[in-house]
Amino acid sequence: MKRGLATSAAACAMAALSCGASPAPAPAPNPSPSPAASASGPRAVMPSGAVYRLELALTPEDQAQGLMFRENLPDRTGMLFVFPETAPHHFWMKNTMIPLDMIWMDEGGRVAFVSAHTPPCKADPCPTYGPDSSVSQVLEIAGGMAEKEGIREGSVLKLIDTPQAATVRTETIRPPSSPRTPSPRVPPRPRPAAAKDGGS
Repeated sequence: MKRGLATSAAACAMAALSCGASPAPAPAPNPSPSPAASASGPRAVMPSGAVYRLELALTPEDQAQGLMFRENLPDRTGMLFVFPETAPHHFWMKNTMIPLDMIWMDEGGRVAFVSAHTPPCKADPCPTYGPDSSVSQVLEIAGGMAEKEGIREGSVLKLIDTPQAATVRTETIRPPSSPRTPSPRVPPRPRPAAAKDGGS
């Protein structure tokens, strides 16, 4: 019975078309936003207007891992490192497989320094990158994208659904006796020499 109705409907449609009746207008396409623009969660709006989805590196363990061993980054994605303290933060490219653009920023997203097309480190000792000025966050994106997106010193990136350094500070405090784990992604800082006790 259903097959007969479908055949009759098709025959009627063909008859209407052959008699010169115009077909019903197709509904106007509904433009769908790009996945990055409609995404929820942490993201950054670049000076170009492009929206990048972000992974967050908030803990020392996440920051140590960073983007190591990844062979590619999907389009319009990156990793945001948010540090508990505003200070100089230097990075190296040990165990990183792809070139990256690294962008150092203050809490408001103002760019302090860009290391563009930063190459992977192929052998020790690996060089470090970054300004000596104090920053609270670093964004890593695929190599060459900072220039394409109009990112330069003084630019401001709009960060959405990302924590501020003060929030990270309260969530990642370690007891004073807990040593910092040496990081293969963020190089360990030299420890000050212990004061020698001259007394008896």
